[in-house]
Amino acid sequence: MSIADQLTLARAAAVPVVLALFVWDFPNHEYWATAVFAVAMATDWFDGRLARRSGRTSALGSLLDPVADKLLVLTMMILLVDVGVFPGWMVALIVARELLVSGLRLAALERGTVLHARDLGRLKTWTQAVAAGLGGLAAAGAFDDSIAVWALAIALVLTWISGLDYARLAPRLLRGEPDSEPKRGASPPESTFSSSPASRQTLP
Repeated sequence: MSIADQLTLARAAAVPVVLALFVWDFPNHEYWATAVFAVAMATDWFDGRLARRSGRTSALGSLLDPVADKLLVLTMMILLVDVGVFPGWMVALIVARELLVSGLRLAALERGTVLHARDLGRLKTWTQAVAAGLGGLAAAGAFDDSIAVWALAIALVLTWISGLDYARLAPRLLRGEPDSEPKRGASPPESTFSSSPASRQTLP
């Protein structure tokens, strides 16, 4: 298992740690939970950088990378709903989009097509992470909840714009066609999981 894959697994393993720190009542526990969340999300940047530098990827990393991101971010958001920082309906809309697009990705995989990350998808992942981080700080009393809610509103809009971008590709993907035209000079992948570094950045 590569270092990039180990970082992805570490990000998934951070989910129960963030959960425990957030619900365990001790002084400044919200700050500790938010700090662990921020460090864990930073590994997403590092594992992608390592994969690009080494030019190596794996099926495990391609599958787990987006799952780890979703688990970590959505867990934090749901915790913030529980403490009254985030409105439940906003987080519910984000969860609905994630489930719908993940279903599209699985359908594409069954037809031998990898749905790679798009720029909007990467952007929405980081806006969600920033909103969740601000929400954690708001829960700790660092500033007013409204700042975190506005950040969540921006993340919600980008989440659904990104979802519509993926939905636009749905008919082609469900026919087993690639999600985009291959770049000039690029050779087609030999299997569902490409050996190119880009395949580490699957659907966010």
